[in-house]
Amino acid sequence: MSLTPSTMMKLGTLAPEFTLPDTNGQQVSLSDYLNCKASVVMFICNHCPYVIHVARELAEFSMDYQKKGVGIVGIMSNDVENYPDDSPQKMKVEKADRGYPFAYVYDQTQEVAKAYQAACTPDFFVFDGDMALVYRGQLDASRPQSDVPVTGKDLRSALDAVLDGRNPDETQYPSMGCNIKWKPGQAPAYAMV
Repeated sequence: MSLTPSTMMKLGTLAPEFTLPDTNGQQVSLSDYLNCKASVVMFICNHCPYVIHVARELAEFSMDYQKKGVGIVGIMSNDVENYPDDSPQKMKVEKADRGYPFAYVYDQTQEVAKAYQAACTPDFFVFDGDMALVYRGQLDASRPQSDVPVTGKDLRSALDAVLDGRNPDETQYPSMGCNIKWKPGQAPAYAMV
């Protein structure tokens, strides 16, 4: 397994707009979440062992926080020609099998991943009610083959702070996972360091 850290986009950055198809072919836009108390944009995929390791928690934290007015979307940006396990058809199966309650959308051009400076799967971004970035980084400190339990502690703590009207702790740790599978010749400069 390769290990790639998230880029840690600058706090305060406004969420880049997107409109992408979900697993049912419906268009999902960032603007769909403008009335939410907070929003989570996460870059995930089907085949990555780091995502598989946290998949149950992705479903659980999403169910918990959607009830509290948090908008959540999962974006899959991998090159499906070379990684067919991440195809839109298999995304639909993955969403059903994992019980993901959030919109799971396909970034075919990879332009949304680039706009968010996403580097790995999973990669998490939390925006406040004004769509300003207040947290980016890891779900928690657990990794495959570690003894650390998957709890979602870091992401949950950030969301709790936003929902309580506070800023999350600025000590934030990068997510770690598989690199986004860029199409040949499409890897952005930040992904090549």
